[in-house]
Amino acid sequence: MIVSLEYQLTRRLLSVPVVLLRRDTAKDAELLVLRHENSVARSPARSGTSQ
Repeated sequence: MIVSLEYQLTRRLLSVPVVLLRRDTAKDAELLVLRHENSVARSPARSGTSQ
């Protein structure tokens, strides 16, 4: 259990610089993908028939 806790803590500490050093273009691309996923999730389900 302690090893697992140490692993999680180390992983989170190492991920902080990665997020801070990412370029703005990567952040913009991630936001676009997340917005698209959100819009798809909110759209009503389509029926199986095509028009």
